[in-house]
Amino acid sequence: MQSVEPFYGWQSANAAPVCPAYAAVRSPVHLFEILSKLWSRQTCAPRMQSAWRPDRPTLGQCSITAFLCQDIFGGVVRGIPLPDGSVHCYNVTQGCVFDLTSAQFLPEVLTYADDPVQSRESHFAKEEKRLRYEMLKAKLTEYLRESSK
Repeated sequence: MQSVEPFYGWQSANAAPVCPAYAAVRSPVHLFEILSKLWSRQTCAPRMQSAWRPDRPTLGQCSITAFLCQDIFGGVVRGIPLPDGSVHCYNVTQGCVFDLTSAQFLPEVLTYADDPVQSRESHFAKEEKRLRYEMLKAKLTEYLRESSK
C-alpha cells in the first residue's frame, strides 16, 4: 500500500464505487491515498484542530470521511462509543469493514464490532460538521476533476 499511513481494514477493503460520480475512485485504499492529500485543519473537528498536523491527517476527520465513503461505496456508517462520550465512525459495506481514519488512535487499535448505525441526519444536525463534510466532498470532486484532465 502506498499511502501516508495504514487504516483499519485496508487489506480487505475491496469495495467498488456504487455512485457513478465517483467511478474514478477504485477502492477505499485509493480513496485513502487521495484524502491523505485533502484532509486539513479546516476539515478537522473544531475541538481537535489545534492538535491537527499534516503528519497526522486523519485526526478529527472520522464522521465526515465515513459519510463520504458511504456516498461512494454505499453501506452503513457505524460508530464506536468512546470514553469521552463521542463516537468514532467507520464503514461497513460490500462485505468490508474499514476505517479510513483509524490511524488517529495509534498505537491503540479500536475494536470493530456490531456498533450502532450512525445517521447522517443526526451527525449533520451540527452545521459545522455538515459544512466540513461539504468542504471535503468538494475537495474530492475537484481533485477527481483535475486528475481526469
